[in-house]
Amino acid sequence: MFSSALRTALVALAASAVAVSAERGLSLKVSGPEAVDGVDNLKVTTTLVNTGDETLKLLNDPRGALHTLPANTFDIVADSGASPSFTGVKVKYVPSVAAKGTDESLFTVLAPGESVSVVHDLSAAYNFTTSGASTYTVEPSNLFHFVDPTTSEPVEIRADAEAHVAAVSGKLAIARRSQFSKRETYVGCSTSQKSALTTAAPNALTYATNAKSYLTANTAATTRYTTWFGAYTAARHSTVLSHFTNLAGNSYSTFTYDCTCTDSGVYAFVDPSDFGYITLCGAFWDAPATGTDSKAGTLIHESSHFTKNGGTDDVVYGQSAAKSLAKSSPAQAITNADSHEYFAENNPAQS
Repeated sequence: MFSSALRTALVALAASAVAVSAERGLSLKVSGPEAVDGVDNLKVTTTLVNTGDETLKLLNDPRGALHTLPANTFDIVADSGASPSFTGVKVKYVPSVAAKGTDESLFTVLAPGESVSVVHDLSAAYNFTTSGASTYTVEPSNLFHFVDPTTSEPVEIRADAEAHVAAVSGKLAIARRSQFSKRETYVGCSTSQKSALTTAAPNALTYATNAKSYLTANTAATTRYTTWFGAYTAARHSTVLSHFTNLAGNSYSTFTYDCTCTDSGVYAFVDPSDFGYITLCGAFWDAPATGTDSKAGTLIHESSHFTKNGGTDDVVYGQSAAKSLAKSSPAQAITNADSHEYFAENNPAQS
């Protein structure tokens, strides 16, 4: 007979072995029509399957297959090697903030063996005019984040992805919203939202102006610069300064702010070619006025995406990832929107 102490030890050892042997896994497949006449008919379905033996609480990241925003979710390549132009939206999103949210719409929970399918309209995000009628391979982004149940922090996981091949002919782009026309300052904004924006707009201008002044005065490596943009070179410094010179020249108080987005996990998004039009979402209204991931900083982030301001990308999200990017790839850091936001917010302050 086993003693009580020995039995307890064996049970603990077995539990530990089970924990160690637990495997997390995802598979992602793209399906859709084999040929379409007109890009407006190019709709594909992504199916994500939990192939592991652990239930995963996955973030509905707007850059990925679990979200329907027309972000740059796919790598699309023609037989010729050409790719369509990305004409969708660029988004401010902070996985570590979303992971701690309570709204069920922020997550997709998949038990082992379970799957979820999402339809994506590729015409809303890509223009095939330049790449032309051809057969295209559509490969999805395989990056996801699950919420660690012990820390509530997001953890990266990559899915095994299967692409889809489709022939595209006929109309190769859809009509876009008329740009640069006279607009209202607010679209669907409440009184309290308008009030918040009357504070956020001048705060954003202050951030941009101060960042420009700092970069003009500091033409060598500083802690603040290297934290967000990495090793100093005159050429990279010049690029960042040009971005903030453009940002400091914006009139944020005359931008159009669209408050109709209700996605609680997203801060905001823009069409980079549609200068001055910013759509604000749920996370924006919960953000502080200034400081890290603030309302004013969000306006800097989104405005840096505008082609007219330099056209930054979303290489990584969050302060930790932005700092790592600065160390590993300064060339990418100077193109990253969050790096610009955190440099402008300068919180905690650095000299």
